[in-house]
Amino acid sequence: MQSISAFFPAYNDVGSIEKLIKAAASLLPSLAEDYEIVVVDDGSSDGTAGLLDGLQSRYPKLKVIHHGVNRGYGAALITGFANCSKDLIFYTDGDGQYDVGEVARLLVALGDNVEMVTGYKIRRSDPRYRILTGRMYRDLVRFMFGLKVKDVDCDFRLFRRRILEHVQLSCDSGVICVELIKKCQLRNYRIAEVPVHHYHRAFGQSQFFSLKHLSRVLIQLVITWLRLVVNGQPLRAPAAPEQSYTLQRKLSESGS
Repeated sequence: MQSISAFFPAYNDVGSIEKLIKAAASLLPSLAEDYEIVVVDDGSSDGTAGLLDGLQSRYPKLKVIHHGVNRGYGAALITGFANCSKDLIFYTDGDGQYDVGEVARLLVALGDNVEMVTGYKIRRSDPRYRILTGRMYRDLVRFMFGLKVKDVDCDFRLFRRRILEHVQLSCDSGVICVELIKKCQLRNYRIAEVPVHHYHRAFGQSQFFSLKHLSRVLIQLVITWLRLVVNGQPLRAPAAPEQSYTLQRKLSESGS
């Protein structure tokens, strides 16, 4: 049985992150011989940071990394992936809109020739304007990038950590999900898909519709499209120096 890192990027998720950690700590011992729980607090201002620091004494397998300021969703993923040390990496958002227990379904789909298993929402549990906007975004990026997955915006994924030796990520916004899937496709990694449930967000609010975030997403979509589709250079966008160094050091230490 392989080892697994469960990773939760968090931003102002004080109302939901403890429940995710508790669920992971209860479930993972039955799924893997060795595991860890990694949380990246991306500059939260609502008490998330203090809560996480306090939880480390209760959960010895919990590893917490803090960003001093909010760097963006993609930056949180890059930091988290670099600090995951196990064979497999499972991640989902810290807002609690997915059920951690369904990671078991992803593991079943992870065959010997599969590098990644990604979820797709059975039914999106969000306000109607978000459902429509999400559908337009999904269809747009699938067309632009030739993506072969049903739901690139479903942040409920399991993959083999070794793919990070060949797939370097650079987007600091939610465009990182497009970047990740496209670069895996360009590497001809097999991606399996599993339906998962999506739940109403009980705490906090999405940052997606702020003007600052939308402009960043648009700019990075265009830049990433030019790099990966027009120029056809799937691996020419290195991670930030300190993140790349941390990742390579961890891969070296584990013998990957």
